[in-house]
Parts: sequence; C-alpha cells; structure tokens
Amino acid sequence: MFKQGMLLIIRMIVGGLFIFSGLIKINDPVGTAIKLEEYFDVFSNDIASFFYLFKEFSLSIAVVLVVLEVVLGIMLILGVRLKVTVWALGLMILFFTFLTFYSAYFNKVTDCGCFGDAIKLTPWESFFKDIFLLILIGILFFFRKDLVNNYQPWATWTVRISVIVSVILAITAIRNLPFIDFRAYKEGVNIPLAMQPSAPLEYSYVMKKEGKEFVFDQYPTDESYEFLEMNLNNEEALPKISDFAIWNTEGDFTEGILTGDKALIMVTNISKLETSNLTEIDEMIKGLKGSGIEAVLVAASSETEIHTLIDSRNWDVKGYQGDATVIKTIMRSNPGVMLLQNGVVLKKYHYRNTPDPEVVKLLYGR
Repeated sequence: MFKQGMLLIIRMIVGGLFIFSGLIKINDPVGTAIKLEEYFDVFSNDIASFFYLFKEFSLSIAVVLVVLEVVLGIMLILGVRLKVTVWALGLMILFFTFLTFYSAYFNKVTDCGCFGDAIKLTPWESFFKDIFLLILIGILFFFRKDLVNNYQPWATWTVRISVIVSVILAITAIRNLPFIDFRAYKEGVNIPLAMQPSAPLEYSYVMKKEGKEFVFDQYPTDESYEFLEMNLNNEEALPKISDFAIWNTEGDFTEGILTGDKALIMVTNISKLETSNLTEIDEMIKGLKGSGIEAVLVAASSETEIHTLIDSRNWDVKGYQGDATVIKTIMRSNPGVMLLQNGVVLKKYHYRNTPDPEVVKLLYGR
C-alpha cells in the first residue's frame, strides 16, 4: 500500500511537470524549433556535420516533442499503458539530460528552453532539474511491474482527445502567434524603458592583500590591494532588453525607430520569406501613406536583399537591418508586423493576420 502511494505521488510529480513544460511549449512551437536549430548548429560543428540536415525539420520535430510531453504526462497520471509510458518518458528525459548537460558543461546553448520563455533557467539549473526527473522516472522504471494500468474507457479517450487538442493548439500557434507572449517584446512593453536598468546596478569588488581576500562595495583607493574580480549584486535589475538595435550603412537608427508612430514589417530571413500574404502588407503600406504612421522594413538580411524586396513590391518604405536572433525573439512569423508608438509595443501580427490599414489607424487613434 505504501509502495503504491509513493509510486502514485511520483507519477503525479513527473506527469505534472511534463504537462506543464509541454503546454508552455505548445503555446510557442516556433520558439522550441528555434532552440532546436541552435542545438543542431552546435552539434553539426562539434559532433557530426549531418546534424545540420535536421534544421530543415526543426519545426516538425518541435511539434512532435511538445505534444509527446503533454500526452505522456497525461498517460502517466491517468495510468494508461504505464510500462510503455515509462519507457518513453525515460528515453525523453535521457535525451533532455544530454542536451542540458552539453549546454551547461560546454556553455554552448545558454538557455535550453525547457519551459519556453515563461521560466528562464540557467544551463546547470536545467541539468539538475532533468537529473531530478531522471531519478524519479528511474524509480518508476525499477518498479514498473508494480504499476497498475487504468483500463477505463474514459482514460483512454482522455488521452486520445489530448493528442488531438495538443496538435490543434500547436498548429494554431504556428499559423498565428503564441497565445500568451512571455517574451521581452510582448504587447504593452516600453522598449526604451526596458533597455534601462530597473534600479542602479550594485557591484562588489573582490580584492586581495597579504594573502587574504576582501570584499568592498566600492573600489578601494588603496593601491596595495590586488584586484581579483567584480560581481554584480542585483542581477534582477539588469535591462530586460539589451540587444535591440536597428541600422543600415548610413548609421544607427534605433532611437529613430523608437520615436513616433511606426509600423515595422519584420523579416527574419528574406531568402525564406513567406510570400503568400504579401499582398495584404502591400495594401497596409499604401493605406498608411500620409497618415503619420511610418511603415519601415527591418530585416536580418543584406542591404542588397532589403532594397531588392522593397523594389520588387514597390513599397514606399525605408529599409533597415536588424539582428536575426532579436527579430526571431520579437516576431514568430516571417514576415510579421509590429506596431510601435514611441517605443511602446501596441500590437503584433502574424503575416496571416496582417491588419487592414484602417484598423492600424484606429489603434493609433487616427
């Protein structure tokens, strides 16, 4: 009886964590795909070049993984096909543990994306979280013959429905934008404000003198001290946004972009641009002309590609460059539209949901 109670508690903990992790990532499968691409890039350089081939299938792999997390978590809690479920969870956690250890030990991918953008963990925190789950799943595996399956039809149907709902949610998030935006550039964020520390940064200075270490709040004026290291005491005060920059060959235009009313057409990669809905963007740009809302193109591509795109679509806009990682963080769509008012994010749109120019004007009170 005690054994069954402990196994049930472990099932609830493991299943709950997998469901929670999976649901957060189902909210943003594109973000999970971007993280997988980072791993494939690293593995192709460090382990074997064939890993680069998997980049093309990152989104499909991401959907399979996040749906599996949710469904296997539900199966474990409900007691459906427990032996198969424990085997599958064991293989998944071994895979995740390898990824997080590789990230932590070699400092290659500094954020594993275990809980998407909702909860940020350091590589070592992610690794020890996976070790904790590995131990719990190992216990379930050891006692797998004592696990009692639930053969009730409602449990089986719950699992089937969870598969269908999870896939639908993942596809919906891909074809639109995440249901809940956990990123630094979510709607309502004041980008210029987020680029500043939330409080004065406080540092401590570790010094050495006569074989002893001393810690000071201010750098000592006594030159007999030997400097060892400087530590930030309030990391939580660091700017939430530190990498937003817009430029072209004429210089840096970040401040200008964050001033006034701007409709940013954001492109992560022009060579991979989805062109099926560019007509709606054409109409939006034309409709905003003379309204005081400036439409601009920001792309992580060469200036030649940017000007070629502008000319091919006959857009009356200025073209700027941006960092690919930043644009991917801002916009889970290629292209996508972000509306700014003095640097405040008013609204973001997937290219499938490109707004009518009159809707844009209404948002700006025009």
